[in-house]
Amino acid sequence: MYCLGSEPAGFSIGRLLVSRKGNGLYTHVPPRRHRRSIPVALSSLGGGRKDPGSSQADITKLRTPVPPYRHAAPSAPWPWMDFDVDESTVEPLYPGGLASPSDHWKTYPQNLFGNWTPDQVQRSKMLTACSDSQPCLIHNVEVKDDGHFDKAAGERTITVTADSASYQAFWNELQQPRPEGIRIRAFFVDNLSLNVLKMLGTTFDIEPFFFSSSTNWIPSRYQEDAKAEYGDHITVTLPFICSMRKPGTRPESISSVGSVTSQKFAPAMHEVLEINTQAPLELTHEILLQDLLAIHMVRTRDSSTIISYHPISNLKKTSAKRLQSLVQRTGDSVYWSKLFAKSRDPTFVFLAILWYALYAWDEAFEALYRHINKLESKVLGTNDINLTRELHKVQAYLLHYQQLLQDFHKSVDFVRNSPNPAMDCDKDKDNSAELLAREVDNLLSEINRLEGHRTMQSDRLKNVMQLAFATVNIEDSRAMKRLTEASMRDSAAMKQISYLTMIFLPASLIASVFGMNVAEINPGTRETLSHYAEATVTLTVLTAWLVIAMQTESSFWPRGSPWWRRLVWPICFVAGRVRASYLRHRPADEQRPIGFNVTVSPPDP
Repeated sequence: MYCLGSEPAGFSIGRLLVSRKGNGLYTHVPPRRHRRSIPVALSSLGGGRKDPGSSQADITKLRTPVPPYRHAAPSAPWPWMDFDVDESTVEPLYPGGLASPSDHWKTYPQNLFGNWTPDQVQRSKMLTACSDSQPCLIHNVEVKDDGHFDKAAGERTITVTADSASYQAFWNELQQPRPEGIRIRAFFVDNLSLNVLKMLGTTFDIEPFFFSSSTNWIPSRYQEDAKAEYGDHITVTLPFICSMRKPGTRPESISSVGSVTSQKFAPAMHEVLEINTQAPLELTHEILLQDLLAIHMVRTRDSSTIISYHPISNLKKTSAKRLQSLVQRTGDSVYWSKLFAKSRDPTFVFLAILWYALYAWDEAFEALYRHINKLESKVLGTNDINLTRELHKVQAYLLHYQQLLQDFHKSVDFVRNSPNPAMDCDKDKDNSAELLAREVDNLLSEINRLEGHRTMQSDRLKNVMQLAFATVNIEDSRAMKRLTEASMRDSAAMKQISYLTMIFLPASLIASVFGMNVAEINPGTRETLSHYAEATVTLTVLTAWLVIAMQTESSFWPRGSPWWRRLVWPICFVAGRVRASYLRHRPADEQRPIGFNVTVSPPDP
């Protein structure tokens, strides 16, 4: 039998299912931050976060799979088919109009959706993700017709084990008519077992795409089985980002927020050579990781049902009990209790659940803001290449968050554009639609604020990266300047050596020639030192004259001088010096300058 009892510590808030059949139920949404329209003032989303003593190995298991978007909604005609290997055929389970057995729920989803073959079900992992090794805990919330929450029902917990008597009793309970006066009934499920999944899917006619999308973290939104003045089915699977305290760290004090000297920059716990945005982002003191709201709502005229289940997770965040208590507290909100009293439309509960994701986003961006502040401070003081890599990694995650926020915005737009057909016969239909449009606008405004915050942080990262690159370029320029100065000093030294070589080269040549032991030069050692000096000076002067005359630019002649002007450069140089000396010492009473004007013209033909 199923039994009542208290629940253990919670599991990760993974999938959220809302359905509407019979009398409805309502699941919690964290209240809107700093606005009077918030149902509940959440102090923290980390009430069930991982204990500091937990091993770091758990964090590496939180990487979510890359979602295969083609399998997101029933509009895809071939669910979870692999065209290369899938050759299975669809066969009806109950041909010929035979009645289904009483335990037909055990064959879900084929009992209701025959196009889901066993191969496709196995490929979707919707059933293999469940386990019967631990008891399944189901916490309840009930909303009465007047919009008030039943306190006694909020204390009820159903435990379903793998024992046949236990899950059969739960199946019988689901088939019982719902008592009068209950508008909404909610089930918050911890450790969703295989049998409970099949019973819920069969009882509330849930599309398998809901379970497959939530298992594989596929963003999806779709409406099905819409019937005028009766109801429809709505499904939204929404990944979002939440923050979690890093194991082994303590919360920052107010005085240390934004301070670099108060805390050291913490390196990443696990160095990787790739940027995988599906993995958690490790900040200085927090970890940003993906969570999921998976909501299926069956909207009918008389009642509604919400099912929120929490699969097994390596990291405990928000348990089913915690979420159930938050939903119960939403009924204490003056603002939202008025909405529930004015309108019977269960879409308000659906919208309230989406506020949970907004609260998580807000906390995540607050943690990211503190982390970027520290990165900026570190960049101002150093040009460490590891900081540049960290900046690029955070920027890649912000680009990924842009897509997730777009999915969030599309989901809220989907709620606006999918009115409840059951409200067509309600006398307060127009007033209810107006209230719903107003609340949707409020939530969209907050999502736009989040997107603006994300854009601001992305721009800040770009600015910091430009600062980092500029710092590196400045350091490189300084190094190049020092290298250039050293090269110029070496060049000057080599130039001096070249001049000395030019001076001594003729002397070395003459000495070598005079040292030749031939009769023409040394017939009887008649050569003297004066002969050597005369020949050396003559050849040195001739060499210097030719070297300077062969240069294209020199200080000995004006720029662009012809070749004959360069050949007579010694004469022009001496004449210019004499003229300059005369001008400096000329008498003061002379009316016009007198000097030597030496002009060398080419010879007449």
